[in-house]
Amino acid sequence: MNQQKIQNPETQVPKTPQMNERDFINDLLTTEKYMTTAYSMALHEASHEGLYNDVLTIFTETQNSQRDLYNLMFKKGWYAIEAADQQKLQQSYQQFQGYTNQFPNGNMIQ
Repeated sequence: MNQQKIQNPETQVPKTPQMNERDFINDLLTTEKYMTTAYSMALHEASHEGLYNDVLTIFTETQNSQRDLYNLMFKKGWYAIEAADQQKLQQSYQQFQGYTNQFPNGNMIQ
């Protein structure tokens, strides 16, 4: 099985004990991920509509920041993804397609 990585050329950063650009961006990305998780929990538990809407706005902004940081890291070659194996995708699709008959009102997944 041939695992193909999708990655841009890596932007080089100094290898020193001090934090470099990659370290700072990675730290920000990790923080944004934790924050979206916390905001998601707050959204689940918010009982006041106004509070829910405020947290939802903050969550959306935080999620967009997280995505922007991910895209920046990918652009700089600091994030790589593996190309999906078409056979595995088809197997997963068939597996979950079988679950659709468990939903009320027929097939909800198209």
